[in-house]
Amino acid sequence: MKTFLPCVWILILGALTLTATAERPKIVKTIPESGAREVDPALKELRVVFDQPMSPDGMSVVGGGPTFPKLGDTHWEDPRTFVIKWELDPEHDYWLSLNSDRFINFRGANGEPCVPHPVSFRTSGKGGAPGAAGQKLDAAANKEAVARLQRAIDKDYSYRDLRHVNWPDRFRDFAPRWTAATTPRLFADIAAELLSPAEDIHLWMRVGDETIGTYTRMAPWNVSLSNLSHFIPQWKEHSPIVFGGLFPDGIRYIAIRNWPVTPDADLEPAFEVLAQAASAGKPIIIDVRANGGGSEPAAQEFAGCFFRKSAVYARNATRQNGAWRGPFDRTIDPNPKRPPFRGHSVVLMGQGTVSSSESFVMMMKQAPGCTLIGDHTAGCSGNPKPVDLGNGVVALIPSWKDLRLNGTCMEGEGFAPDLAVKAAPQDFEKADPIVEAALRLLRSPK
Repeated sequence: MKTFLPCVWILILGALTLTATAERPKIVKTIPESGAREVDPALKELRVVFDQPMSPDGMSVVGGGPTFPKLGDTHWEDPRTFVIKWELDPEHDYWLSLNSDRFINFRGANGEPCVPHPVSFRTSGKGGAPGAAGQKLDAAANKEAVARLQRAIDKDYSYRDLRHVNWPDRFRDFAPRWTAATTPRLFADIAAELLSPAEDIHLWMRVGDETIGTYTRMAPWNVSLSNLSHFIPQWKEHSPIVFGGLFPDGIRYIAIRNWPVTPDADLEPAFEVLAQAASAGKPIIIDVRANGGGSEPAAQEFAGCFFRKSAVYARNATRQNGAWRGPFDRTIDPNPKRPPFRGHSVVLMGQGTVSSSESFVMMMKQAPGCTLIGDHTAGCSGNPKPVDLGNGVVALIPSWKDLRLNGTCMEGEGFAPDLAVKAAPQDFEKADPIVEAALRLLRSPK
């Protein structure tokens, strides 16, 4: 029996000055992504993208044994992109880690060690996987797909100019790599890297049933999900997406984790708790601090219980074929199919409030007797539309700009609360300061 010893690639060149207060770098993307299946064994390199400029003077690639790939030359393509040449075998499981608890020589330009990032994946067979992900591509198919993608970005992408990306130069710089894309998955990985400077979570690629993101958003949440049950009396999990509680003075609490795309029984308990609060004549706290979005019509159905008459809550403009249309008003209507709520309400919000949940916050801004408390929302909304690239890859391209009532764009900024409550992660260890602020408001003399 063979014994495989750990292998650690470490390179250190010169000394680094550590800054204790600086933010540690993180890896935001690897190609291939960790957890990927059917990776083309013809892939010649591992590409690593960091969230901030890095020091070129060191690296730690940790692993060993039969799951560690055969590594070759390395280089920094730019201050945030590291590339390792390698050789992969077909139908093989691989694992490595970029930095670890002991080996920390990937460091930021600020001197701080990068957060360890394991990468595991499995390669496909020599002939490629069946279906779209494994079909073989040629230069002609790739050339046409690139033309379709570039046209979609130029003519239909609503946030094309938001981050001031020089798209013509970016497509030109990536041109030599398109010919290396022998499968749709490999093409999608390259496209995702090309599009990553847009910093848009609604801009992604799809190959068959697999989704390949172009950007991973990292932002502080103003909620500790694991501790909520300790802070909310009579905590109850009503469904996978609805959680509730009841305070001794009758104030109801309800947390909604997403807005189901189709009518869903999982959301039904939220209407039941709302009806109970209305019947008791008590206030309600609605927590969407960890709501990642979903269906805006579902959010409208719930918010409609708070309205006596229709109200405009947001606007949007759409981009198509190089032209803008709009802006168009988005309206919230009363929900005649559900019991109305006419009491005081508070919506808890923050940077974990994303996409259609941000629309819900804007609806509730117009609701009588409602106060928004917490932090600004994520500022991420795109209404993506599919663009078939013709080579087994579909690009999802955001088509609209989500606008506040005053016409300003929310993307990258979010929607502000009525009452801002700043809190650090450690503040949620023994209490929830956002919930406490809501209770103080609801219990104060009117």
